[in-house]
Amino acid sequence: MPISSPPPGDRSETSGTLAGIGEFGLIARFTASRKQSPETLLGPGDDAAIIAAADGRVVASTDVLVEGVHFRFDWSKPVQIGRKAAAANLADVAAMGAVPTALLVGLASPPGTAVETLEGIVDGIWEEAGTVGVGVVGGDVTSSPTTLMISVTVLGSLEGREAVTRSGARPGDVVALCGRVGWAAAGLAVLSRGFRSPIAVVGAQRVPEPPYAAGPQAAVAGATSMIDVSDGMLADLGHIAAASGVVIDIRPPAVPQRLADVGAALGINPVHWLLTGGEDHALAATFPADVPLPDGWTALGNVRAGEPAVLVNGRPYAEGAPGWDHFTR
Repeated sequence: MPISSPPPGDRSETSGTLAGIGEFGLIARFTASRKQSPETLLGPGDDAAIIAAADGRVVASTDVLVEGVHFRFDWSKPVQIGRKAAAANLADVAAMGAVPTALLVGLASPPGTAVETLEGIVDGIWEEAGTVGVGVVGGDVTSSPTTLMISVTVLGSLEGREAVTRSGARPGDVVALCGRVGWAAAGLAVLSRGFRSPIAVVGAQRVPEPPYAAGPQAAVAGATSMIDVSDGMLADLGHIAAASGVVIDIRPPAVPQRLADVGAALGINPVHWLLTGGEDHALAATFPADVPLPDGWTALGNVRAGEPAVLVNGRPYAEGAPGWDHFTR
């Protein structure tokens, strides 16, 4: 992807770039002939969008993805990057027990960026949003000297339910997981070694598959706390433990054969990926012990009283960091 600005006045060099079509030409390409959700009362084209909020409350979440930190064009296609950007936020809304209603997208791009690259990213955002029946209702486009950045905000509705927060876990609750973990981390390890297969794990790193519907289902079933596993299961369960003032004790999930094979090939214990790998965007939650777990949820452990901590088989995890932290790596 070209990132340098073309020489001033050289239109032949700008015809296929952001500099060539300009901000409003890009916005027109992003929004033309796109389908919106029924909650969208006024979509793109005005100073702000208008979204129906029948519940009277709006759930909101924002993530920023930076080229070279969250995505690389030599690892992923633009449409995959767009899907990943949307998925990270849609999963956050699901983790509150809500359903998405709309997305807003901010894009900062070097002027020399190819238009087809940006169109691919936005196509990916729309594609992922379409899996839950919503669309992009607005946003902003601006210039960036050298680095492409994507900001996605998702709005959601609780549909009359109470939000499922991180602070509701209670001693005696069951800890459960829905969705896959460890796959994106395995894919990152493969890509970092210069390989592009096996595609099952590489694909998981490029485009996560969050169980969006499982969030509202867990809320209806009586989940007491919930979180999107974005930075690693131990790290994210640590947020629940701290917010709820409890100890969470889990056992590692079973290692899928594909992860076992990749771990053996790379000399990495795949259990570490399961416990600390992020970007799969599974959902972790706690439920009262007498509540049947919804379909797709697997019990991993329990909650008990004590100084906030996350344990693995009754002990602190001693095999490395519990997850990803942008400012300590």
